[in-house]
Amino acid sequence: MAHLRRRHDRLRSGVNHVAFWAGIRTELDSLVADAAQHGWSLMCADKHPFAGGLDTYAAYLEDPAGFEVELVAEAPEEIL
Repeated sequence: MAHLRRRHDRLRSGVNHVAFWAGIRTELDSLVADAAQHGWSLMCADKHPFAGGLDTYAAYLEDPAGFEVELVAEAPEEIL
């Protein structure tokens, strides 16, 4: 079976995105600030960092191939 090299399409079968815990909000902000130099662009920039809802502090990033990653930070009240 041949591997087809083309842009990933999130509507096709397979993995849509991968989500990771990114620490506290300042750590997530640092990752987002560095993302572009590693080939990632911020999705939903007009809603960042609350694109997932007002109760979720997260970043949604996409690479040039169309793969997506979700980085989620702890809410301040969750930090011990």
